[in-house]
Amino acid sequence: MAAITGYTTLLTTVQDYLARSNLSTFAENFIQNWEERFYRQPKNFGSWMEVTGTIGTIASNVVVVPTRYLRLKNAYVDGNPSTRLDRKSIHQLYGRYPRGSDTDRPKEIARDGINFVFGPPPDSTYTIKGTYYAKPVVMRLYPSDASGHWLIMNAPDLPLYGALLEAESFIKNDPRIALWQSFYTPALQDYRDLFSEEEVSGGPVQEVLG
Repeated sequence: MAAITGYTTLLTTVQDYLARSNLSTFAENFIQNWEERFYRQPKNFGSWMEVTGTIGTIASNVVVVPTRYLRLKNAYVDGNPSTRLDRKSIHQLYGRYPRGSDTDRPKEIARDGINFVFGPPPDSTYTIKGTYYAKPVVMRLYPSDASGHWLIMNAPDLPLYGALLEAESFIKNDPRIALWQSFYTPALQDYRDLFSEEEVSGGPVQEVLG
């Protein structure tokens, strides 16, 4: 059995593990279902999914949400100095800054459908920068057979065991399901811990006094 080095070898490995000729044509669907589910869970958003830079330029009090956007991490109004934008719900923002309210340098940002909106409404043209999580190019569409995809390079066990678990509805009472789950669960937790620990790295140590 070859090492997983790309989408093709991942597909072959899934088929080999299943060892069922009647499921070989479903292996691509198992991988796809797992990957799409994986990207829908915010706990799985890692730094490799971050996009940093210009989010957009405010026009008519809106900035269009970027392509493949999943979640905003931080945003600020570019300038000297820059100004942090606090994230609010759309109801909170319009409650504080109703349409038609006085204009100024924006302090808050909210999402309204396909747009980000700002409060107070901008009194000039501003460039919004920051970091957001974006859905990566999926493995089946990744250039060079996914050989450079972060998951393939750093966590190939996740798509492997995740895809095998997607086959459960076909193989049902197969005792291997429990085995694959026992591999997948700690692998997923290790993945999440990797990024959650990075998020608080350098933060203050909390001391509990008893």
